[in-house]
Amino acid sequence: MRRLAPTDVWVLLGTLAALVVSNVPVLGSDPWSFRTGRAVGRGLLGPLVDAADGEWDLGLIRSAALSAGVLVALGATVAAFRPAWRPRSAVALTIAVLCLLVLPAVLLQVGLRDATQPWLFTNDSTYQIELAGDLVLDGDSPYGHDYGDSGQERFYPAVGLPRQQVALEHFAYFPGTPLLAAAWRLLPGPLDDVRLLVALTTLGSFLAVLLFAAPIGPRLALGAVAAGNPLAVRAAWFGTADSLSVLFLLLAFALVTRSRYGWAAASLGAAVLSKQFALVAVPFLALMLARRAPRPALLRAAGVFAATLLAGFLPFLIAAPGALVEDTLSYGTDTYRIVGYGLSAVLLNLGVLDDRFGPYPFLPLVALVWLPLTALLLRAQLRGQALWLGGAGFTISMFALLYLGRVFQLSYLVWPLAGLVVTALLAAGGRATPARP
Repeated sequence: MRRLAPTDVWVLLGTLAALVVSNVPVLGSDPWSFRTGRAVGRGLLGPLVDAADGEWDLGLIRSAALSAGVLVALGATVAAFRPAWRPRSAVALTIAVLCLLVLPAVLLQVGLRDATQPWLFTNDSTYQIELAGDLVLDGDSPYGHDYGDSGQERFYPAVGLPRQQVALEHFAYFPGTPLLAAAWRLLPGPLDDVRLLVALTTLGSFLAVLLFAAPIGPRLALGAVAAGNPLAVRAAWFGTADSLSVLFLLLAFALVTRSRYGWAAASLGAAVLSKQFALVAVPFLALMLARRAPRPALLRAAGVFAATLLAGFLPFLIAAPGALVEDTLSYGTDTYRIVGYGLSAVLLNLGVLDDRFGPYPFLPLVALVWLPLTALLLRAQLRGQALWLGGAGFTISMFALLYLGRVFQLSYLVWPLAGLVVTALLAAGGRATPARP
């Protein structure tokens, strides 16, 4: 087996060290503050809860993350004497470091929740995803459902917020998320906590990056960044579910580089089904396919993409088409309050807008700014030959749309970050986009 070059080994070690250093000071910070006493551990994760004295213990989870730094230091010591490594050794070290960064905080949150109540030590969005999965298992639609008596309404007073929240009247995710949640909820508790699925898909991003047709050195380092950056690590324990869609998106780009066009289309369809943001990648990936794939393969890929979307959407469209559109599209663009650091918040702070719940011209901004910008990026991709232009175009378009949106959560930055990883991998692959036969 071909060994890694010493330069690749040291770049990987430096990347892992940077991830440890950037994660440890912020890991576990700014959690929801629940009004509850000390938890008493029970069940599978009881020993971990007791080790944390029944509370959210930053020392415990940061010590685990710092132990990942010890592994990196040991790896560097070995590299000083044996600088050429087998790829599997580098993969094993990277997975160990990523697990120490991601899993301890998630497991402690899940254990504390299992030791108290389901609306404690969680996030309202992932709690609602679990409830949506339960509804699917019961044969009901999560769209148009009133969550006001589901248990989710108890989350808000527990963190000092009013009980009545607009989120109790909407389920904002596309159908892939409740379908995945339904499958995950078949597991016994506390393993059925959706944040464990989020953690696994976060770690899976590293493996997805390894599928790219690119040199092994960049794949290892960039895969570690994709799975171990502070945004992804926080999302796993805090409870934001972007990693489900991001994983499928990374797979879609990777499979294009491997000329597995049908599987790439299926992965892109799964990404869109999991979160609306993945729609931004569709034209850029479609253009990559149109330039690379033979016509029969292109038609098959289009059919696979359409069939994947149809299989996910059709049951819910039949059950309640209006509720699906209202919950997934109108809610985020018009109903939800202005939150975050994007253009909407800037206009609010400047006094141009006077109400967080008032009207915001998102659709005009999309038509006048985002669509022309995206068209220019697609034109540049069409005129160029390099694969990385598709990744760069997606990254810029994604960031622009997020900035223009009514809501800009910091967790959304995992999307342009994933785009940067894709762009770097496509550039490292270095293959021009061939003309379609």
